Amino acid sequence: MANKQVWTATGRRKKSVAQVKLVGGTGNITVNGVDVNDYFPFATLVMDLKQPLEATNNENRFDIELRVSGGGFSGQAGASRLAIARALLKFDANTDQTREDSYRHILKDSGFITRDARIKERKKYGLKKARRAPQFSKR
Repeated sequence: MANKQVWTATGRRKKSVAQVKLVGGTGNITVNGVDVNDYFPFATLVMDLKQPLEATNNENRFDIELRVSGGGFSGQAGASRLAIARALLKFDANTDQTREDSYRHILKDSGFITRDARIKERKKYGLKKARRAPQFSKR
């Protein structure tokens, strides 16, 4: 039995963490053991997740196995997108990174390898949320 090459990576967004395994295949994507279209409730989230694959013309080249946890669907889709982009960079690590058609150049120009650092701000005492103060009453 031939040993298949596997590329792994991790992505984070908001409170979500996604771990991805890229294996050569036909383009099947599973999230936590479920098909991607069944896991994510909106087609736009699936489209968002597949953007790095479409940018590098790899939609049907890899089977992708994702394990996501934490946060909501939007954060999980964003974390998955970053994880897939990082795994594609590992796949393309042996090519010359200064070329215009390198995966790093394509993904960086599209903004797929930038970690979105925005997270929820902590709640402060005396306030209802991070910045929402109780309603002011004059009398």
